[in-house]
Amino acid sequence: MTRSTGPSDTTRDTTRDTTRDSTGTSAGVQTCWELAVSLAAHHAPHATRSDPRSGDIFQVSTVRALLAGSFDGDTPYAEVMCHGDFGVGTFNALDGEMAALDGHFYHLHSDGSVGDVDPTDLTPFAAVCFFRADAEIDIESPCSRSDLFALVDATIPSSDTFYAIRIDGLFGAVTTRTAVRQTRPYPRLVETTKSQVERTVQDVRGTVVGFRSPQYAQGKTVAGYHLHFLDDSRTLGGHVLDFQLERGRITLDQNTDLHLQLATTAGPLGVDMVAADVAAEIERSENSTRAAPNRTSHAP
Repeated sequence: MTRSTGPSDTTRDTTRDTTRDSTGTSAGVQTCWELAVSLAAHHAPHATRSDPRSGDIFQVSTVRALLAGSFDGDTPYAEVMCHGDFGVGTFNALDGEMAALDGHFYHLHSDGSVGDVDPTDLTPFAAVCFFRADAEIDIESPCSRSDLFALVDATIPSSDTFYAIRIDGLFGAVTTRTAVRQTRPYPRLVETTKSQVERTVQDVRGTVVGFRSPQYAQGKTVAGYHLHFLDDSRTLGGHVLDFQLERGRITLDQNTDLHLQLATTAGPLGVDMVAADVAAEIERSENSTRAAPNRTSHAP
């Protein structure tokens, strides 16, 4: 794994605790970030923070509402598309997954197919931003999901802000799940994992898109990593459960603001939003796997 850096973009890091920079540990993390910032500037000098739309994440509803079974929203994707060109989400009735990449919004269906998002489709949850590279990390040797997360955590200057994360490369394996369309009365989100469709693809080139959010945002969004995958041929993808990156590049976009748009439909306002342990329920909903997932192979 290699990292490269340069001057830090401190103008956007409004949540950073400056007292930590005087310690040895924080200084080391800052150096990693500076190296990654330099690499990003070298590869995409045009992607600057002068764009007033950058730096913000726009999110429809909350993860807590989704956990409670609020699967019908009143926000069309036409509106979501006005707030970002990169992100993740789902559709009313939990009908599959959404991945937005380079301004194109994809509908990842439970049957394994991938189509274009219809702007009239409604969503109960989506999170998007206008992606601009703040930092890059090159991966030149096999890296597991957990090792990659540890690398990113050690590189970012603050764990108390939001990051859009993009991972491009050759994956030795990617395990995904795709939500299956639900019928009323809707169950809690964790119950839908019993019918989720899981697939493992091997030796595939593609892109992981998503966000890393701070722990204090748990319930509003998914604390930690929330990632979706899309292969280069744009024919398969889903919510990421696990992966092995053989080689590639991690690109990070630091975001200081999270804007929530809450639904006004009866569903979100009427469901029971109380969970005994939100963190545990999110972990089961986002990262749990069923036994014997469908496995397919895909050549690079």
